[in-house]
Parts: sequence; structure tokens; C-alpha cells
Amino acid sequence: MERYCEREGNCLRIKVPKELDHHEAGRLKLEADMMIDAYHVKTLIFDFGETEFMDSSGIGVLIGRSKKMGYYGGEVYAQHLNGRVQKIFRVSGLHALIQTDMPDKE
Repeated sequence: MERYCEREGNCLRIKVPKELDHHEAGRLKLEADMMIDAYHVKTLIFDFGETEFMDSSGIGVLIGRSKKMGYYGGEVYAQHLNGRVQKIFRVSGLHALIQTDMPDKE
């Protein structure tokens, strides 16, 4: 079974799968929630480097994790968005919840 999450300190990177459909969304949600709760994550990064497809259940997972991070006072970012994923972000309103410009680390 593929792992989605990688933790570094209080930062959690979620490698979004090639196809984020109903089946994958459920698995990603469970793993992400477990890691966020267990490690008191303050920064959540969705990495769309390999993603080609995302349906409404995938959008729901992103919205849910964004709200969860908001409750904890954390930040949510998305990176490596291709044209298709950028369009999904605009049409669904995800661009208002999830930042796509990550600050530079010094």
C-alpha cells in the first residue's frame, strides 16, 4: 500500500496520487488525519507533482484537511499544480482556502 504522507518536524507533506478519486480519497483522508492529530502538524503541503485527475471526493478531502488545519491554527499550501489541477482549484474555490505560493525558507 502506497504511503501518502511524509513528516518533517511539524510539517506534513501529502503526495497527492496520480488519480485522486473516491477510492484514493478515503485512504488519503485517513492517513492525513492520523498524522495531523498525532504530530500536531502546523504546516500542511499538498504536492500535486504527479496528479493528473481529481474528482469531487478529492476536492472534499482538500477542503476537510484545510478546515482541520484552520482549527489548529495551521497553514495549508499546494505546490506543483499542473494546468488541469489549477483549473480545478479555480472552479471549485480551493484557491481561496489553500495557498499556492509557499514562502521561502531561510
